[in-house]
Amino acid sequence: MRLLEFQAIRLLAEKGIFVPKGVLVTSPKDLQKVSLPTVLKAQVPVGGRGKAGGIRRVEQAEEASSVVNELFDSTIMGHPVQALLAEDPVEVSRELYVAYLIDKQANMPLLMASSAGGIDIEEVAKKTPERIIKKYIDPVVGAQDYAIRSLAKALEIEDVRAFVSLIRKICTIFQELDATLLEINPLAITSNELMALDAKILLDDKAAYRHQELFSELESEQKYLDRRHKSRAEELSEKRQINYVPLGGNIGMIADGAGTGMLTLDMIHDAGGKPANFCEMGGMANAEIMQRTMEVVLADDLVKVLIISLIGGLTRMDEMAEGIVRYVKDNDQSVPIVIRMCGTNADAGIPMLREAGLDAYEDLATAVQTAVQQAKDL
Repeated sequence: MRLLEFQAIRLLAEKGIFVPKGVLVTSPKDLQKVSLPTVLKAQVPVGGRGKAGGIRRVEQAEEASSVVNELFDSTIMGHPVQALLAEDPVEVSRELYVAYLIDKQANMPLLMASSAGGIDIEEVAKKTPERIIKKYIDPVVGAQDYAIRSLAKALEIEDVRAFVSLIRKICTIFQELDATLLEINPLAITSNELMALDAKILLDDKAAYRHQELFSELESEQKYLDRRHKSRAEELSEKRQINYVPLGGNIGMIADGAGTGMLTLDMIHDAGGKPANFCEMGGMANAEIMQRTMEVVLADDLVKVLIISLIGGLTRMDEMAEGIVRYVKDNDQSVPIVIRMCGTNADAGIPMLREAGLDAYEDLATAVQTAVQQAKDL
């Protein structure tokens, strides 16, 4: 489960980590509870809000009202703004980055930190990865003080004791909540303390049975906020009972099975693309289901390219091709469609697609590379 920022910040505060004073705003009426000036932060389950205009500082009441209405009417990377966190401004002398996570390749907890905290941390990771310090933590003995002090020295932190205390709290929260990621960015150095200005927490769904009350509370909050905003694609998927999960990228994805879909998503990521959704039809799809599924995925305005990943087992590829061609003929749309098709009756389905002027491949890697490149070119 990915927590919204206000949920993550609340959990940190409960464990003694300093955070800004804030108020959750779920409608313009809640502005009466907010003291000015304030920083309004859109609560959406994606990063990059700052660059997308989802974090705004306001000084006066009239300006605050205008910005609140503007943010509630906006969508950030495919996610309608569900709520705002209004926080008191903080005077910051430096911004750091700290994260604790499970490194799946090493199968060990990993502590990461950088003196280059803030909205450009992803660019730092890509262009100057040496600025991110990594320390593996023995899961038996945990983070040792000498290792944390060494990290504080590398980050040029003066209040080493406060930093050691903070990291120990992060490690404790991570372990107690069965988290897979706990990220504070930025971690602000103020005149008085180290303060978490933003936080991202991912909880392991497989451990939900050990935290039933907490998971129930967090899920209830997210569902309550989500009641107000559903995208056109989500509404259509519910109405037509299509298994659809928005992901916020620009490459739409349809598969004829969950395994094929997950593999395709991984390959899109590996090729440098950003999936817009996960959508699988199940093993007994037909032409009509294919057509309806395309209507759902292409209802997302963020989708710039659609990849359809099909491996014919129980599903007949000639029927899949029929549904795809029928959708293309019935709808005036300009989104490029790339199809990977193999298996049962693919020898009949692929010619049907190519005759309709569609890109069709038997090899998934080629199809994915084609779709990602087309998305980059647009």
